[in-house]
Amino acid sequence: MHDLLFAVPTLIAFVLLMLAEWIASRIDPDTRPGLHGYDGKEVATNIATFVLSRVTKPILTAISVVGPLALAAALAPFHLDTGTWWVWPLAFVVVDFFYYWAHRADHRVRLMWTSHSVHHSSQYFNLSTAIRLPWLNPSMLVRGMFFAPAALLGIPVWMVLLMQSLNLLFQFPIHTERVGRVWGPIEYLFNTPSHHRVHHGSNNPYLDRNYGGVFIVWDRLFGSYADEVEPARYGLVHNIDTRNPIRVNYAEFAAMLCDIANAKTWAGRFGYLLAPPGYREKAPAGSPSRRAGGPHIGISLPVAAPVVAGIPQPPTGPFPPTPTADSSTEPALEPLLR
Repeated sequence: MHDLLFAVPTLIAFVLLMLAEWIASRIDPDTRPGLHGYDGKEVATNIATFVLSRVTKPILTAISVVGPLALAAALAPFHLDTGTWWVWPLAFVVVDFFYYWAHRADHRVRLMWTSHSVHHSSQYFNLSTAIRLPWLNPSMLVRGMFFAPAALLGIPVWMVLLMQSLNLLFQFPIHTERVGRVWGPIEYLFNTPSHHRVHHGSNNPYLDRNYGGVFIVWDRLFGSYADEVEPARYGLVHNIDTRNPIRVNYAEFAAMLCDIANAKTWAGRFGYLLAPPGYREKAPAGSPSRRAGGPHIGISLPVAAPVVAGIPQPPTGPFPPTPTADSSTEPALEPLLR
């Protein structure tokens, strides 16, 4: 029901704001270094993912959000009276607090990143980026559990859902390059366009920073805050370079399944599922990847030169006579899609 209350006016507001931002970018282009503006094909991809996510959301909401919240509400030792005025701001802050931890897990747990990476995969940052949302990704089934503690605290399920919607509505207008910094106290307490540009940056000063939804103070308290000090490089660490909404939605999930299938140990399989996105399995000792000329390493290892009648002989075969690197060190591995 809460979606129906917001659906039509929200859609109209989104369209009008995106149109206003696009007109402003045409009339008065921002020439500051590192800014990207609008790209028509990228906007079309964002809209396509948004439509698909809205069509499929009722299915996922019923399973992954309402279910855990209803169970938590049934187990709650008490229930807050929504007729009391202070329950409303309390619920808003509590839901935003749990949003921070859910969002942090989106970035730090590979399974959850497979869906959240959809939102970060655009190399542009404008209001249309805000609606680039995942759809029917299996990892989304676990995200609703992060909000179950709010229901355990006595906040009604419908109010938790309402506050989630308000939280996401707040975040729509901060997806823009058109607004610089705002008044200092606001920058300190709330999430702003400056803070969120940092969050969408894939360059090192910004990677995995500023998870807050409405309030940025959670990041300041829990050590994940970063200030905007240089232009952000939007997108992933390794961009997927596609505008196909199906590939955009499932590229990272497919990559995770591939990594799990190729893992050599159960520790590696669980690592690819639950560790941060940059995780790489350590090859077990004696595995094919550590043998001379093994396909995983892709390099040849030196062997000792043969000795005949006490006289060292030149080495034979494909191995170099003198090692050029420490043979016990594997080549550096690049991180996965971020």
